[in-house]
Amino acid sequence: MAGARQGIAEAHRIVVKVGSSSLTTASGGLDADRVDALVDVLAKSRSGGEREVVLVSSGAIAAGLSPLGLRRRPKDLARQQAAASVGQGLLVARYTASFARYGVRVGQVLLTSDDMARRAHHRNASRTLDQLLAMGALPVVNENDTVATDEIRFGDNDRLAALVAHLVHADLLVLLSDVDGLYDGDPARPGTSRISEVTGPADIAHVQIGSAGKAGVGTGGMVTKVEAARIAAAAGIPVVLTSASQAADALAGRDTGTYFHRTGRRSADRLLWLQHASEPQGALTLDDGAVRAVVEGRKSLLPAGIAAVEGDFAAGDPVELRDTAGRAVARGLVNFDAKELPQLLGRSTRDLARELGPAYEREVVHRDDLALLHDQLRAPRPKTAANAVRGPAPAR
Repeated sequence: MAGARQGIAEAHRIVVKVGSSSLTTASGGLDADRVDALVDVLAKSRSGGEREVVLVSSGAIAAGLSPLGLRRRPKDLARQQAAASVGQGLLVARYTASFARYGVRVGQVLLTSDDMARRAHHRNASRTLDQLLAMGALPVVNENDTVATDEIRFGDNDRLAALVAHLVHADLLVLLSDVDGLYDGDPARPGTSRISEVTGPADIAHVQIGSAGKAGVGTGGMVTKVEAARIAAAAGIPVVLTSASQAADALAGRDTGTYFHRTGRRSADRLLWLQHASEPQGALTLDDGAVRAVVEGRKSLLPAGIAAVEGDFAAGDPVELRDTAGRAVARGLVNFDAKELPQLLGRSTRDLARELGPAYEREVVHRDDLALLHDQLRAPRPKTAANAVRGPAPAR
């Protein structure tokens, strides 16, 4: 086990995610002692200048509950956004004051999944984080809950942390919560034991994983943490999952929590965001030849290979690409509005350019804006007659 974690102490750039339950009281409001304890660990970890730390912090909505007179986390989006608006300022102010004890400056970075799926926004986020780190600041990242809608939310900061780790080319992701690791059963029951090491999905296929914690102020739970660990590990980033109280041991490489080994290698930054953070606004059904071209040949998607269009989307939106059985095989950013596509289906780009102009001699989804979903094939979805638009049989 020591060998597996040997590289942790040598990790240069680290993303640390902390959950709401580790920072706030159950009734809402920040716990200053808990925040200071976490800051103590992170500041000391980077004190020699050999480490860079990015903190992905939940807690904005929870911190805003008590000041607004809310007894529990609201279920409606409007009141969640109001709580986040009040709580985010309190959260960052608390971090700013706490890190100032060590002479560390804090920079706030608020993100939505829509920001990250689009090329220019993704590039800007990467540049901002890199510049903050280069200037010796510690970025504090959170989802922009005050403006995010249901359609463009990450849903939980565990997944956001995994994607940020990939975005900044981190050497390690540490997920902190109120549980000291992944267990082979309910940790509250006798006879269960901590899973110290996970080398791949098969190691935990038998484990029943629970949802949100008992504090009731967060949105995640062990399910989202394990999914975040899977995303990061598949992108070549090892992960430690443990409790906030054991953060120092985790960063030192000691045997605490659950260590997830790398299971893959890094891919293009933005494609990971497209695969895991985007919400498809529609779907394109591909014929068999187009599926082979996209999946096996890594080609762009042309109008000739599309058999049907579903949804109401605009150029630049993420869409799902499906085979004829309805299984999702890829996700990409579309270059045409939904209302434009029906007249293009099954036709060559040369014919379209001749009839409609040179603007139509282009891909529907360019290969640089396309992420394959090999491990996410799903059962066919029922068609919705109200929003399905079918075109002529594709000619290739």
